[in-house]
Order: sequence, then structure tokens, then C-alpha cells
Amino acid sequence: MMPLSRREFLATAAALSGGLAAAADPAAKFKLGLVTYNVPATWDLPTILKVCGEVGIAAVECRTTHKHGVEPKLSSDERQDVKKRFADSGIAFWGCGSVCEFHSDDPAVVKKNIETCKEFVGLVKDLGGKGVKVRPNGVPKGADPAKTFDQIGKALVECGRAAKDAGVEIWVEVHGAFMDACGHPSVGLTWNSNPTDLDEKKSVKPAFEMLKPWIRSCHINDLENDKKGTYPYRELFGLFRGMGYDRYTLIEVGKSYDVAEGTKFLKDYKRTWDELTSG
Repeated sequence: MMPLSRREFLATAAALSGGLAAAADPAAKFKLGLVTYNVPATWDLPTILKVCGEVGIAAVECRTTHKHGVEPKLSSDERQDVKKRFADSGIAFWGCGSVCEFHSDDPAVVKKNIETCKEFVGLVKDLGGKGVKVRPNGVPKGADPAKTFDQIGKALVECGRAAKDAGVEIWVEVHGAFMDACGHPSVGLTWNSNPTDLDEKKSVKPAFEMLKPWIRSCHINDLENDKKGTYPYRELFGLFRGMGYDRYTLIEVGKSYDVAEGTKFLKDYKRTWDELTSG
């Protein structure tokens, strides 16, 4: 795969339509959520919801392939059970983290990913969630980037139409490589807190201001990077406050934990998050 530069990423992102309206507000309206990649990857759904309630985590994005089992294969009755479990817990079902991607030079692979994305759209609709995360990972070796971007954009338009019909959204994860902007109002971005977000002054503001109109969700990782000076989370959270973002910043950490260790980790994480979002 051929990676794209940050400049190329920002340039192509700028044509996405839709997004959240900007509204300056000194108070944080957003809440802390959890992606099941990867802290609770081995926990079942009741355990995830129980721990989130204990810690004070407000929402969960269910990443595909994990033990929670929230997948398109669920029957209608099983979907109703999952929806009830979330409702009874007081934890919001935010959406599904799929691994759908649309850059392949094999049309059959692209079509399969589109159809899988539509299956996740139907699942999220049935569970009362907000969106389906998809990802771009680069350009196939030897492929024309412009044609690949156009192909990805067209695939996202098709997925966006399905999402609009279902009353949900498609979130393209800012993942280091990108797509041709599709221009569909049901397609937005997941800010992914990558090192490539930073400019030469170690600020995320220029990248954030470019992408702000299309940010629909956010993944965050090691908050200690703020203290280390390697990722400015306090600045990022301030930018979210300034735009009036009222959704979730979701923990996405690469390490898995058992329940006891994971509960402690998440409690410590929540304390740090509270401090960094306090202004």
C-alpha cells in the first residue's frame, strides 16, 4: 500500500459535505466513550456494560470481531436483546466499528465491502446507534491515486445513501491515508488522534480547523502523551469545546486487559480525561 501525505489527506477531506455546526462554548458538552478495540476485546457485552457503568463511561462503539458479538449475523430477537441491554445499562450504543474499506483494485472486493457496510448500517439502525465506522488504508501498489480516490468516493456515496435511508451515518476514520471526498451528507469523519495530525509546532489546530465541519466522532488513545508532549490532548479537547462538539471522545487503546486490570485502567483514564477536559 502506498501511504498518502498529510497534505493530500487534508486536501481531499475538504470536499466532504455535512457535519456539526460550530458554536463557541467554554464548557465541554462531549462525553467519554469506549471503543472495544482493544481494552475490552475479550469481555462479553454484559461485562463491558457493567464496567462502563462503574467507571462513568457514557457510550460504546462495538468494533467487529470482538467477544461482545455485536455483529450483522445477529437475529432480530438477538438484536432486540442487545438493544435492551444497552438501554437497561444507561450506556449509549454509539455504533459499530467495521473494517470495511474501498480501495482494492479488485471490483469484487470493493463490492463485498460495500455490501458488508450496508449490513452494519442495518444493524446500527436496529440497535438505535448513530453510525458505522469505515476505514481507508492507502492506494494499491501501482494504482493511480486519483482513480482510487474516485473509486472510494463512489463507494462511500453508495454506503451514504443506505445510511441516510436508515437514519444513521458513515464515519471515515482519519487513518493516515484517505479517499476522494464523496460529498454525501451522511458521510463524515472520525478524528483518530494520529501523530500525523501535528504540525511543526506540535499543534493539531491547523488539521482540526480543516476537518472540523465533518467531524462526527473521535477516537483517543494514550492521554499521557499530553504530558509527554507527543500529542496535545488538552488542546484537542479545547478545540472540541470551541466547536460545540456534543458527541463522544472514545477510548481506543491497542492493549487488551482482563476485567480487573481493565477496570482499573479505565478508572485511571477517566480521571485523566476529566482533568484534561476541564479547560
